Amino acid sequence: MLKKSHQSGKSPIILLVESDEFLADIYAKNLEMENFRVVKVSNGERALAQLKTKNVDLVLLSATLPNMNGFEVLAEIKKDNKTASIPVILLSKLGAKEDVEKSRELGAEAYIIKSHFRPSEIVDKIKKLLFKRT
Repeated sequence: MLKKSHQSGKSPIILLVESDEFLADIYAKNLEMENFRVVKVSNGERALAQLKTKNVDLVLLSATLPNMNGFEVLAEIKKDNKTASIPVILLSKLGAKEDVEKSRELGAEAYIIKSHFRPSEIVDKIKKLLFKRT
């Protein structure tokens, strides 16, 4: 069972940014089973809007999104003083070395290739990341 967020005394909030509705539902279900609260959005613009109104503990961000890709969203998150400290995990279908390096340069905590990790393993990675910080 998950301990409560250090920010609010409530379960941590994960902003899940994934345009594939099927995948988003799978990730959300796995996160919710571990007592995370999940806010799902399907594009970068909505993600940035949510970050302005919600206290998010972590962003799980797909690299492939309509209009604005995950790298662009990550850059926007990290250049805003209000959101720069929020950890971001980038999810991708591809494992190109340049993409991994680019994600690190932009400030992502991790770069995960979707096909290499089960959703439960991604949840475990999120738990380790969030609770090493508290």
